[in-house]
Amino acid sequence: MLSVQFFVLGTTDMERAIDFWTRALGYVVSHGGPGARWTELVPATGSGAALALQYSDIPAQEYPRVHLDLSVADAAEQAAEADRLVSLGAKRVDWDLYPADPDFIVLADPDDNRFCVVDLSHT
Repeated sequence: MLSVQFFVLGTTDMERAIDFWTRALGYVVSHGGPGARWTELVPATGSGAALALQYSDIPAQEYPRVHLDLSVADAAEQAAEADRLVSLGAKRVDWDLYPADPDFIVLADPDDNRFCVVDLSHT
């Protein structure tokens, strides 16, 4: 039976990507590191999805077909987390595809990989 082992993000700067994603998610490096072309990150608590970083010269897509959704409990937590992630190096994306009443905020990591912070209480 198949299972998902990693969600993989491309990076042009492994050290910067490791710094951002470990601080953003509270993850630790389980394999690889700043000089590696492949680095595995896992939750420090031991539970949750793993993330891998792979060196890539290809720029991130402006409208990616695959992206990460990071969820929070409510709108207040969503705003606070978006601000915290920006303080760590993320960028707010001027997303022209927002619906009229979005439950998500689009951000980009330091390599311009798009991801969303989703408010799970949104109705």
